[in-house]
Amino acid sequence: GIKWMSSLEAKLEDAKDKKPTAEKLERLRREKINRFRNQHRINIQGTDLPDPIATFDQLQKEYKVHPKIMENVQAAGFHVPTPIQMQAIPVMLHGRELLASAPTGSGKTLAFCIPLLTHLKQPRNKGFRALIISPTRELASQTHRELVKLAEGTGFRIHMIHKAAEAAKKFGPKSSKKF
Repeated sequence: GIKWMSSLEAKLEDAKDKKPTAEKLERLRREKINRFRNQHRINIQGTDLPDPIATFDQLQKEYKVHPKIMENVQAAGFHVPTPIQMQAIPVMLHGRELLASAPTGSGKTLAFCIPLLTHLKQPRNKGFRALIISPTRELASQTHRELVKLAEGTGFRIHMIHKAAEAAKKFGPKSSKKF
């Protein structure tokens, strides 16, 4: 049916609708995030997912990423995160597991290196604290290069081990038993 009301009642009705409720604000925030993900072709599944980032500056503000790491990101020529970086970095900084797929050259290496160094916080003299296993020597070299650039000035020591005998010479014969 038709709802009849005076103009005063209509103004009061409109005023009630304009007051944002917590649910309405959350729904609007979710819609904005979904538009952002659709615009950047980010497909994500799971529950209680962190919001994507739009800029690298957000990492320092929201996640307290080491300023020197962020300086190294800028110096390497990365000014705007790629879609994989926009969503993968926050997911990993929240300590969540991730399975990601993106084309070659899309920034996957940086997307997992930033959270790795952030979780380690600072260098310690406790041996190997993180291990990245690569399927090819070329990919291992690329990852090593990126990590060295990213960790410059932070005190982290980045090594690439590709032969056990060479590792024993480099880190000492007891390293194979220790690590």
